[in-house]
Amino acid sequence: MIRIDDLSLFVRTAALGSFSNAAREVDLLAGQVAAAIKRLERELDIRLFARSTRSLRLTAEGEQYLPTAQTVLDALKDGREKLRRESAELRGVLQVGAPSDLGRNMLLPWLSAFRRQHPALSMRLFLSDQVADMFRDPVDVAIRYGVIEDANYIALSLAPWNRRVLVASPDYLARHGRPLQPDDLLRHDCLLYTLGGRMYDKWRIGSRVLTVSGALFSDDADVARRWAVAGEGITYKSWLDVSEDVSAGRLEVLMQDYPGEPAPLNLVCPHRKQFSPAIQQLHSLLRNRFAELESGLPKLL
Repeated sequence: MIRIDDLSLFVRTAALGSFSNAAREVDLLAGQVAAAIKRLERELDIRLFARSTRSLRLTAEGEQYLPTAQTVLDALKDGREKLRRESAELRGVLQVGAPSDLGRNMLLPWLSAFRRQHPALSMRLFLSDQVADMFRDPVDVAIRYGVIEDANYIALSLAPWNRRVLVASPDYLARHGRPLQPDDLLRHDCLLYTLGGRMYDKWRIGSRVLTVSGALFSDDADVARRWAVAGEGITYKSWLDVSEDVSAGRLEVLMQDYPGEPAPLNLVCPHRKQFSPAIQQLHSLLRNRFAELESGLPKLL
């Protein structure tokens, strides 16, 4: 079995050019380094160094094996550092901004569980459908839909596959019929909400952009989803916002032949916050959670 210490001594000997130099670096005798190299050569059944009384150089096989040895050592180092980061106790305050619907119905239990795993960490959750100014508002990270083009921010992907979908309740469809093509939406009750600071009434369905209307509007996107579940009309929402309702049969996805617009989800942070251990661990948790929901997205989308 190959010893990691022997592998490390091989790499350092190749870099430093002699057993003596490698030995001095790790406070060993030159003979001990030579013995380690011999053990490694026996395990590999190859000769790694060509030795003479005045020189030491890699053989062709040694040169070929050196990148592999370095890759193994680098992977082990990365693994140790990752374990050290993840086992370190998270402290301080983490302030998270998120859309109202996603935050209230999906993120809330996940963030609560994350906080329980790190009892020394305090968390503040800000829910709003308004886009937070992370250099002005009290937010360390924000969870946002859409492509992030602002160079002042780092966008860590959470659900790049996410899209918007048209949904309505079985009760609404029984009473008003099922729209089959985009123009049919103009004759239905559409449930509207605020997006990007304005009423979101221009829906991109397939290659069309339709201006829809309806008697119900809210500045909270979660209300539109609740109205849809209650049978009040059709709404156009992120799959992540309605996936649980669709799975439970409370809502149905409509017009699957007409793809909804992409709505990638990202964890956004300023450059200065990029390497916070709390942010890194939160990103890993959320990315894994959202990945579990991808399989439910209607395939025709």
